[in-house]
Amino acid sequence: MYKKYTVLLHISSFHRTFVSTIRLETHNIDSIMNVRMRRLRVIVNILTAQIINNQEQLIQSLKQQGIEVTQATLSRDLRDLRAQKKVLPDGSFKYIVPANPVVEKKVLGMDSDLMQLAIRSVDFCGNFAVVKTKPGYANAVAYDIDGRGASIILGTIAGDDTILIIPKETTTREQMYDFLYGLE
Repeated sequence: MYKKYTVLLHISSFHRTFVSTIRLETHNIDSIMNVRMRRLRVIVNILTAQIINNQEQLIQSLKQQGIEVTQATLSRDLRDLRAQKKVLPDGSFKYIVPANPVVEKKVLGMDSDLMQLAIRSVDFCGNFAVVKTKPGYANAVAYDIDGRGASIILGTIAGDDTILIIPKETTTREQMYDFLYGLE
């Protein structure tokens, strides 16, 4: 009986250690994923706001944001974001992240259905559109509009809760209206 008790005690100790280790590792994986998701979002923001020609420039911009990353990790991140190099009119290159619902949902943790909840109103002044969103959502909505509306939209300017949409010259108000309400 003494040996069985000893064996059970050892198994019980092993079980506690094993379960604790699993919980610790799961917690660490969650932390790593949160860090990665944040880094990916910062990369998208940087590539949207700046002209980044190469990975070294992006690494420096990330450092300024307090994010240290190796070139190999950055390379994987850019691949996962499906980043591309676009040729600019002066012949130089710029990294871009095209709008992609799969990337937004799986990699960035964003859901395009969020637009239904974020957009409060749309008003027009000529062909210009002014979109009101919930506070803090304007940049994400503007990013989505820029990515999906490249054929009819020249660009957007976003604040905290307001977006000015500048359409291309050939875009009619009706096309803008259909496009914007098609997002919802």
